Amino acid sequence: MYKKILVPVDLSHADRLQKALETGADLAAHYGAAVCYVGVTSGVPGPTGHNPAEYEAKLKDFAQGESKRRGHPAEAKAYVSHDPARDLGQTLLKAVHELGADLVVMASHVPGIPEHIFSSNAGYLASHADVSVLVVR
Repeated sequence: MYKKILVPVDLSHADRLQKALETGADLAAHYGAAVCYVGVTSGVPGPTGHNPAEYEAKLKDFAQGESKRRGHPAEAKAYVSHDPARDLGQTLLKAVHELGADLVVMASHVPGIPEHIFSSNAGYLASHADVSVLVVR
């Protein structure tokens, strides 16, 4: 049913992604699908990398670790954005199409007041993607 599952990853909050990572891995095992971990970074130095190349290397290491730990084929793709906080939804939508994903499994946070005014990243992707999006809270 599913061949490629896209799992967005924020390396600076990887500890909060465990339920989404487990769900993506379980679905990959069930359907024999590959998982593509996608991260979005800016071109300026940050806590997850001094530059986009360093960030991508860390993301690839993360994907290899998840592949070994959870037993599914995995790849990683980093995208560079001028403003990741603002562009995240559109960048992930671009990744879905470029990578040929047919399912997105992404973590969400408990909604608060801002989510009643502004769309969350998961909400944006679920509303605009032409593939299934599973939001894991």
